[in-house]
Amino acid sequence: MVQRPALDFIEVHSENFFADGGATLAVLEAGRAAYELSLHGVGLGLGSAAGLDPWHLDRLQQLVARVQPRWVSDHACFARVGSGLHAGDLLPIRFDDASLALMVAHVQQVQERLGRPLLVENISAYLGWQGDTLAEPEFFNELTRRSGCGLLLDLNNLVVNARNDGLAPAAAAQAACAWVDALRPGCVGEIHLAGHCELPDLVIDDHGSRVRDEVWQVYQHSLARLGPVATLIEWDTALPGLAVLLDEADGARRRQRELRSC
Repeated sequence: MVQRPALDFIEVHSENFFADGGATLAVLEAGRAAYELSLHGVGLGLGSAAGLDPWHLDRLQQLVARVQPRWVSDHACFARVGSGLHAGDLLPIRFDDASLALMVAHVQQVQERLGRPLLVENISAYLGWQGDTLAEPEFFNELTRRSGCGLLLDLNNLVVNARNDGLAPAAAAQAACAWVDALRPGCVGEIHLAGHCELPDLVIDDHGSRVRDEVWQVYQHSLARLGPVATLIEWDTALPGLAVLLDEADGARRRQRELRSC
């Protein structure tokens, strides 16, 4: 028997569906018939000084036109260098005025091509640049204000970055809450939650386990600060049974209900 759980929406990586047809796209269209859809990209490289890849933008525009998603998103990162070389990773950008101007221009280019606002996600970063002149939330405040895009707020990424700055879980949660408090009202269009793993000297955003308690704490704080926001549980590695995934989704839904009942 086919299970069709009560979900608010489903989210997929855009690049997995750039082909013109085939079984993969047929599955996506079947999912789109049952649920609202979010297209989450990992390849635009919005912060790349080399510019956007015209082929990638063409394929994304065609996919958006075909499946009509509720949201389209990608990351605040760079990936392309030189004459089209792609790093295959989400590399951190510098937080300064020049980087902001570049991001604004690229986000506007994508939005004009798609005919809709884009959501841009904050990343987990394992290195940074010297010479940052803007705090990260200030950067996103200006990006969303100048370009008209929204923020895809990844709370697990905030906690992971704080942990890798040397903070214990409780202190990392406090730092993440302060990050959320610095956002301008109305700029967040979606929230991501996920699990992470701890190595001896590094915390990895691996999306391979249940959401940690400290991330749930930041989520509750964010709901109180931002109001109900569409929320996705990301789980990409070591996939558990469907019941576990649905239980995590129910955890987010329950916290939203508790907020509305207060």
